[in-house]
Amino acid sequence: MRVLAVIPARLASTRLARKPLREIAGEPMLGHVYRAAQSGVLPPEDVLIATDSDEILALCRERGWNAELTSDRHRSGTERVHEIAQRHPADVYLNIQGDEPLTRAEHLRDLLALLERPEVAVGTLKTPMAAEDIENPNAVKVVTASDGRALYFSRAAIPHDRDRSGVRYFRHLGFYGYRRDALDRFCSLPESELERSERLEQLRFLENGIPIFVAETPFDTIGVDTAEVLPKVASLLQHRI
Repeated sequence: MRVLAVIPARLASTRLARKPLREIAGEPMLGHVYRAAQSGVLPPEDVLIATDSDEILALCRERGWNAELTSDRHRSGTERVHEIAQRHPADVYLNIQGDEPLTRAEHLRDLLALLERPEVAVGTLKTPMAAEDIENPNAVKVVTASDGRALYFSRAAIPHDRDRSGVRYFRHLGFYGYRRDALDRFCSLPESELERSERLEQLRFLENGIPIFVAETPFDTIGVDTAEVLPKVASLLQHRI
């Protein structure tokens, strides 16, 4: 199974300007993600940063990181991965978000193990959700069938615990693996109604009958969307090191 891991990195961000280049624990955020993706799971040449920024591309060349320039018209990281897929044939593409500096090798191993199952065309991850995040719409929830197939993703608290029975909640982590055919089909489809409502692009797969399978990981992450979380992420990274 030929695998290519792609790290989409867009310089513009509405909530945190120049996000991939923000320094955390002495290194640009993008560097933490790139280093994790190369931590023995894949050969170094099979990890690639995809960016729309000449500045990010210049940094990558200076640091010796594999990187390519992509269109600035993409609406999502998935579309950026798809552009790379047109130039680099592979069986499976991993989408590792450039604003996830707490990415671990275990996340990638779990994704790849999922995609070794022949029935899995799209894979992603979930982790047990902290109680304080259950009602937080920025923490995306996922519910799955007994075989790991995703039933739904939502910003709402799902499932609803009507009888206070102590149901387990899971947070969706934005790591994806796609087989080439599934990635091609996703990018050929228009934005779906549920995707538009929840602002969750993975719902486009489900609405069009493309199953997503979900593996559980104990390793949570913190996506960096605002400057306020940077000190916490830096502390976690320094403790890990």
